[in-house]
Amino acid sequence: MECGADESELDHYLTHEYSEFKAYFGYHLVLCDFCVADFASYDPSYFGFSKGSAIGCSDWTFVRQLTDIKLRPEPYCPSCAHLVSFLNFVGRCRQSNDKGPAL
Repeated sequence: MECGADESELDHYLTHEYSEFKAYFGYHLVLCDFCVADFASYDPSYFGFSKGSAIGCSDWTFVRQLTDIKLRPEPYCPSCAHLVSFLNFVGRCRQSNDKGPAL
């Protein structure tokens, strides 16, 4: 959901493993193994958490491994290349943290 519109990722998406997680506030998130490992590098305030908060997959519940991965076109933001589904996740986290409107 995070890097699904990144041209370089589209070229080698089958080299990654994908997992679904129940993340913050019960919202689900599907990420590749690289994005899971990199998630903690986000500024937590992007998701409406206080600056300095620890974020990352250690707070999530693993739901399932996705094994039948197929590319399908999805709307995305041309500025950040995040899929709309990821931006909706960010917006719901912000709303749940009472830190402003969804994106």
